[in-house]
Amino acid sequence: MRHNKKRGMKLGTDASHTKAIKKSLLKALLANDRIKTLDVRAKAIRPDVDRVITWAKRGDLASRRLAIAKVGDAQIVGEIFDKAAQGMWADRNGGYTRIMKLGPRKGDAAEVVIIELVTEPVKAKAAGTAVTKVEE
Repeated sequence: MRHNKKRGMKLGTDASHTKAIKKSLLKALLANDRIKTLDVRAKAIRPDVDRVITWAKRGDLASRRLAIAKVGDAQIVGEIFDKAAQGMWADRNGGYTRIMKLGPRKGDAAEVVIIELVTEPVKAKAAGTAVTKVEE
């Protein structure tokens, strides 16, 4: 049955090709920490990257098996789990990727971006920047 199969980003292809593109981009990003791709593709893989890193932070066997099924490469998953065990994303509750726009591609004007894993720690907000309500 095709119930609810048309939801989500299709990336201009059928479902199996979209799944293969996303898996390949996910594998490349986790292996290299930074890739150059199209804006739509980067936005499509961002939730998958966040999900895998969240599993890595959990660190149990079930999470590892889910991550291997999602990524398709046990060696890359092992490296991500090792980084998470060392505390790379310990202070971060999401937002593990950054997308930087490079501009349009010359041939078809498609928006090209760099998507990378965020490695620096979270900065605490200054106390004076918050807007406070004034009571009268």
